[in-house]
Amino acid sequence: MKKKRKVQLYQLGMEQFNKCIRGKVIMGEGFKSKLHETTIKFPQTEIWNDSCAISELKYSIDNGSVGATTNPVIVNQVLKQEFSAWKPLIKKLSIDNKAATEDEIAWLLMDYIGTESSKLLLPIFEKNSGRNGRLSMQTNPKYYLNAEKMLSQAKHFNTLAPNIQVKIPASGAGIKAIEEAIYNGVSINATVSFTVSQAIAVAEAVERGLNRRENEGLSNDNISAICTIMLGRVDDYLKNHCSENNIVVDPDILEWAGVAVVKNAYKVFNERNYRTGLLTAAYRNHYHWSQFIGGNISMTIPYKWQVKLNNSSVEVIERINEPVNEEILNKLMSLDEFRKAYDINALTIEEFQNYGAFKATINQFLNGYDELIKQIRSVII
Repeated sequence: MKKKRKVQLYQLGMEQFNKCIRGKVIMGEGFKSKLHETTIKFPQTEIWNDSCAISELKYSIDNGSVGATTNPVIVNQVLKQEFSAWKPLIKKLSIDNKAATEDEIAWLLMDYIGTESSKLLLPIFEKNSGRNGRLSMQTNPKYYLNAEKMLSQAKHFNTLAPNIQVKIPASGAGIKAIEEAIYNGVSINATVSFTVSQAIAVAEAVERGLNRRENEGLSNDNISAICTIMLGRVDDYLKNHCSENNIVVDPDILEWAGVAVVKNAYKVFNERNYRTGLLTAAYRNHYHWSQFIGGNISMTIPYKWQVKLNNSSVEVIERINEPVNEEILNKLMSLDEFRKAYDINALTIEEFQNYGAFKATINQFLNGYDELIKQIRSVII
């Protein structure tokens, strides 16, 4: 499994690695950027690109990224930015598949984009024996209540390239699909996740899937599991919740809500030795990067935020073990909606899809998917 191999590699090679890095700095080679410095100083801390746009992915890889994520909303944004470049392919797909629906054309397009993007990461994947270098592709957001459909699509994505990792939402049905996907040898990335409760449920589902394979004598060597916590969307949701309910809080504390949630999940994952890694997503401030430097953790960062962070003056030092300020955390704990995200047993699996941040995000994903279909339609018609 990815997490254990990363830790072993880090522990065994760190002394020699540091000598190498010190030598590079002395010789004046330095670092390309803040994110590159992060990955060189702390190889256990992975940077991913939160986009499938080829130019953005190339920039990200050049600055140390070892993974990437995509979903229908991201594909929709890429099409908006580069519509003239993608229009001929959409037209060709519609001509070659005359009886296909708009939705079917959309997924043929996403298969193509995912396959092409995965090729850029394949050398990293092969060089590191599958420890990283993966592209995460997301299942249809319309399937978030249907475990069987998510599993079927996950199996399909798994055939596109050896370094594909499938994003499945951490809904009640998603937890079931995650266990079955792992059991079927599919690497997963749990998404639409905002709470420690969801992260634990994902990790437990992965353990069940892996254990079932082990009991049947199947190998887990090529399976990677990671759980995304969309920490910026935790911040967004709490800000909106406070505004809509006339709750007055110090605005600065809401910038720390997602950070506190991820740090609590990170602590639990390490204590329980889960074979699932953690991935931060939805960047809103530099804490979402700087507070996790040095951790055995991954960060999927949008291109615009990569550029901002690379041009920042924030020092690249280990902060993963720095707790959130006690006064800030106490103020956050006064908010019921924060406690639902932070506390270990705050939500049952059946309650995941009713949490405010989940509803807001899945709704945005569904709207983004509808917009993508409209763009496809505009070409076909």
